[in-house]
Amino acid sequence: MDDLRPQTASYGQALMRTPNFDRLSQKGVLFERAYCIMPTCGASRAALMTSLRPTRERFVNHLTWAERDAPGATTLNRHFKDNGYTTLSLGKVFHNAPDSADGWTEPAWRPGGNEYQNREAVQRAIAEDKIRNPGKREYRGPAVEAAVAGDDAYPDGRIANEALRRLRGLAESPDKPFFLAVGFLKPHLPFVAPQKYWDLYDREKIELPENYSRPPNDTPPGAVHKSGELRVYAGIPATGPLDEAGAKELIHGYYACVSFVDAQIGKLLDELDRLDLSRNTIVVLWGDHGWQLGDHGMWNKHSCFETSMHAPLWVIAPMKKDIQPGTRVKGLTEFIDIYPSLCELTGLPIPLHVQGASFLPQMRDPSLPGKSHAVGRFLAGDTIRSENERFSIYTSTAGQHTGTMMYDHRVDPKENINVVAERRAEAEALQIKLAEIKASSVADK
Repeated sequence: MDDLRPQTASYGQALMRTPNFDRLSQKGVLFERAYCIMPTCGASRAALMTSLRPTRERFVNHLTWAERDAPGATTLNRHFKDNGYTTLSLGKVFHNAPDSADGWTEPAWRPGGNEYQNREAVQRAIAEDKIRNPGKREYRGPAVEAAVAGDDAYPDGRIANEALRRLRGLAESPDKPFFLAVGFLKPHLPFVAPQKYWDLYDREKIELPENYSRPPNDTPPGAVHKSGELRVYAGIPATGPLDEAGAKELIHGYYACVSFVDAQIGKLLDELDRLDLSRNTIVVLWGDHGWQLGDHGMWNKHSCFETSMHAPLWVIAPMKKDIQPGTRVKGLTEFIDIYPSLCELTGLPIPLHVQGASFLPQMRDPSLPGKSHAVGRFLAGDTIRSENERFSIYTSTAGQHTGTMMYDHRVDPKENINVVAERRAEAEALQIKLAEIKASSVADK
């Protein structure tokens, strides 16, 4: 999923209508504290598909290519293909469709067509936005759209249909193992979905985050961004905060898109059952990074705050009878751990370049502690999550220190109070650990 934060009922969001995400929680394992490595799509996906940490020179932005940034690494799909699997890519898996092209059995497939249903309304909105908000770097259509249309009017509906078709074909060769990657686009902007998913939510019951338009005090330069990804959409002001009505409309649209893509997930799970594939098919569902829905006055990802780094992860492994359905893993997990975990679950060797660690032990026994730290970065910031704190340090390209921030999640889960000044010893310990992990990442580059 693209831009999916832990915004489902099974992650404690009672307002959400997400029966199929919740179905994953009932049938498999939910990881309560899973973290991306880089909160932007291309880099996050490249890191996961290679099990390599980013550096300032590797996996730096959304345009990252795994095979160019890490030419010596065997991507996850290539590893499975080399071991006899049919490997297929549908929708957005890597950011760039040709990335790791030799790792797919056939060329990666993506849906055609537009995301918007009312093209005339889109053109009018763009024309009006150019008058009201001159000087934007780019002008796109509205940030939201609700249309009376079927699911397959939108790309994610067509991706689901193609996935169903491919599953039926794969089921005809039961002795041939398969690796099917299905990359849904929602809930990424623009928040466009059939009207019926908007109707699941009463906007009057939607609340703005407690820290809306309230960045923490003493944040380093670059820690709080200006929501540039959102600004290009029609009707969004070029600068400044959104008013309450506009903010609630965006949140409503995000919720609708989550429920829309939840329905597509349900179609795939139903088909796995119908084809009798669910008894021996591992299912992994993950969001490539978190997303800010007005938290700290920000929209999008692109930060070192928990809202950008924390993302959902579910794993179903039906052939492992010692894994209990409905298990919840509380220990820290990193997305680079998915690669070695899938290797262990399927009995494949783990390549030497892999920097992640298998979380299969935690799936079997969720009382195990898991990782002591989860590490990530974005632009000038490097961040580390411990059991109770998140510490981030910002440096210039020349390596000059420009600021730090630390939040105590035991008392401040929304990260509103920077305690780095009064908790110097803990901050220094986390800074040292962060430097150690960064050094090992560079050494393995």
